[in-house]
Amino acid sequence: MSSDIRENERIMKERVGIGKSFDVGVRKLHILDREVQIYFVNGLCDTQYIIEILRELMLIESIDRKKRNVLEQIENHFAHVQVEHEETIDGAIKQMLSGLISIFVEGEKRAVIIDTRMYPGRGPEEPDLEKVVRGSRDGYTENIIQNTALTRRRIRDERLRNEILQVGRRSKTDIALCYIEGIVEKDLVDVVKKELEAIDIDSLTMADKVVEEFIVKQGHNPFPLVRYTERPDVAATHILEGHLVIIVDASPSVIILPTTLFHHVQHAEEYRQAPFIGTFLRWVRFTGMLFSLFILPFWLLMVVEPTLLPEGFDYIGPDETTNVPIFVQILLAELGIELLRMAAIHTPSPLATALGLVAALLIGEIAIEVGLFVPEVILYVAVGAIGMFATPSYELGIALRVIRLGLLVAVVLFKVPGFVVAGTLLVLSLAAIRSLNVPYLWPFLPFYPKAFFDIVIRRAIPAKMKRPSVVHPGDSVKQAKSKT
Repeated sequence: MSSDIRENERIMKERVGIGKSFDVGVRKLHILDREVQIYFVNGLCDTQYIIEILRELMLIESIDRKKRNVLEQIENHFAHVQVEHEETIDGAIKQMLSGLISIFVEGEKRAVIIDTRMYPGRGPEEPDLEKVVRGSRDGYTENIIQNTALTRRRIRDERLRNEILQVGRRSKTDIALCYIEGIVEKDLVDVVKKELEAIDIDSLTMADKVVEEFIVKQGHNPFPLVRYTERPDVAATHILEGHLVIIVDASPSVIILPTTLFHHVQHAEEYRQAPFIGTFLRWVRFTGMLFSLFILPFWLLMVVEPTLLPEGFDYIGPDETTNVPIFVQILLAELGIELLRMAAIHTPSPLATALGLVAALLIGEIAIEVGLFVPEVILYVAVGAIGMFATPSYELGIALRVIRLGLLVAVVLFKVPGFVVAGTLLVLSLAAIRSLNVPYLWPFLPFYPKAFFDIVIRRAIPAKMKRPSVVHPGDSVKQAKSKT
């Protein structure tokens, strides 16, 4: 940064568009015979703070004429928590575009940076995808400052760390790594930080999804390798277990890693009920997911191979026949369900009921009456759709839909061998997946009996003494053993 304020002004005007961009502003004052320039971005700064700063600077001119360093006099009159120095013009511009204000003083080779950020956004609300009957109703927002505060409110440990860095040559998106020092594996933090610092891209407009793709390098694997959550209590629970949470500015969801398949099938509601009820809810959810994945391919197998049906189960096959093959009916019904899901996302809330009525009439009643579908197809496709919607992880639900289509194709082409081979390949491919060197099917493969028991049975919290070993926590003990 030059000591010539005119040179600094020329650079700022050229690089940030002073005079062209209406939202980038500058205010010039003369304080103690020196020119002072205040640069800010409208909409990212709190205007009241800027007015207060201007008032303080004017008071210096009127009442404080002592012969001492002008920059120190100005700094000593700021009643703000975060006041820093910046010695490069690049740093001053970066801070200004992040919502802070940069103050240049004539004859000084450093700028004063004051945090007056006030990002536009909504307040914490309950996430639509992770609703609970009982529990907190706050959720993460698009404001990274609010998100770190929501997490720290639940973890008041002095070892909780929120390391921040910026990614993106143009967007300069803030990313925070949230973890507890002494619990999280240090190598995990170093690897993730190294991957983030190696990202060389213009912007992160898609926020956390872009970060995920750079870190885990998913490729053509349809299964999610990280877990997303919009609930601060869920994120705090994973942090205390030894996981690392990545908070990306402008995104209401945070990334939890490393994760396994079984992290995606748990829901906060299970831990808001008694252990027995939580176990029941978990079994119902697991059953629904398995049914949604296998019941449609298995029913199609019984249709193409009627000899496999035992006596007394003849009613499983379709009672009616149409000119449309059963497999084509299933594909059309699956496509219809998927289109309805997409339409529901884009449909305004007041029209959602009308959309449901149209779907019930067109895909249900009329489609059967005209002979396009047999009733059994509608039944089993609906059962599969319900099971998918019961999956806590939205990403896992979509992946299971794709796998179900693959199973259907295998059954049509190769019948019984196709079903068996496709199911075996599914298990083997899941066993081969590793997310940040963590086995995706842990604790099922490799098998850890105690940890697997925790997946099947929702144990009471006082009975869980240690953290999961899959994340290699530095401190594995969660609570001391009871003396009673």
